[in-house]
Amino acid sequence: MRVLFIGGSGFISTAVSRQAITKGFELYLLNRGSRPAYLPGSHSLTADIHKLEDVRAALQDLEFDVVVDWIAYAPDDIERDLALFRGQVKQYVFISSASAYQKPPAHYLITESTPLHNPYWEYSRNKIACEERLMQAYREEGFPVTIVRPSLTYDPNFPIAIGGWGCYTLADRLKKGWPIIVHGDGSSLWVVTHADDFGRGFLGLLGNGRALGHAFHITSDEVLTWDQIYQTIAEALGVEAKIVHIPSDFIARVAPQLAGSLLGDKTWSAVFDNSKIKTFVPGFQAAIPFRDGIRRTLAWFAADERRQRIDEAVHTEMDRILKVYAGASM
Repeated sequence: MRVLFIGGSGFISTAVSRQAITKGFELYLLNRGSRPAYLPGSHSLTADIHKLEDVRAALQDLEFDVVVDWIAYAPDDIERDLALFRGQVKQYVFISSASAYQKPPAHYLITESTPLHNPYWEYSRNKIACEERLMQAYREEGFPVTIVRPSLTYDPNFPIAIGGWGCYTLADRLKKGWPIIVHGDGSSLWVVTHADDFGRGFLGLLGNGRALGHAFHITSDEVLTWDQIYQTIAEALGVEAKIVHIPSDFIARVAPQLAGSLLGDKTWSAVFDNSKIKTFVPGFQAAIPFRDGIRRTLAWFAADERRQRIDEAVHTEMDRILKVYAGASM
């Protein structure tokens, strides 16, 4: 099966790419070439996806069974992809987001039929608009879309709400014994999913004709509190987490850039019913518990000190939130 990944160099997409190659997929990776993306066994195509003619030139006469767009974020991106792949592909997979589900949720248990509504986060609203446009294309012209909504998926990043994304900053704070922030009282329920587990479910949808016109989320069935997530990371580092609980709305007022991710996603308890993906991909089951998965992440960081990037801006931001909260609590 010949598959094209648009933007296949991110955390999740890289893990899925490796699995796809192992399974024997003929995999093409299209990106701008701004960072190394070549994986042994894959084919690299270089073009800026936002420049339509450059993309057409890069694709030449290639035909694909499946196209996966990992980096479509707005309706204009969907219109571009429709222009590129309408009538040219057997399946088009759009990577949406589980943050598109109803916020605040009417029920903690999320299924694919949970309404899509997020007044807090523009990112999520744009993903919803993309989904709606694609489903319109499916209904009106038979465009072969499948929608996938990842939730918080990790490796080799830390699946956290506050403390930096794609860097080693949270681990640095924990190892130094500095306080860290957990939103709310730390008791809300959440699910984190190892990228390898996500990939096993995801690849089962590619080339699966029954999946056309459907949306799926793919997560672990392991449910943790936010306190447990941060404590498990600290335990894997061999230290004790010094947690300070701060209400999400307070954090959002002090650091507005965090409002979308918190109020539009991680503030609310969310547990995912994976019955649908298990029905369409028989045998799928997330197999990596977080206590094991986070050790894999830490081993990846430990293997090369250059990966242990500390974002001082994250330290500064956390210290500022903690200081303002301490002053407000006096």
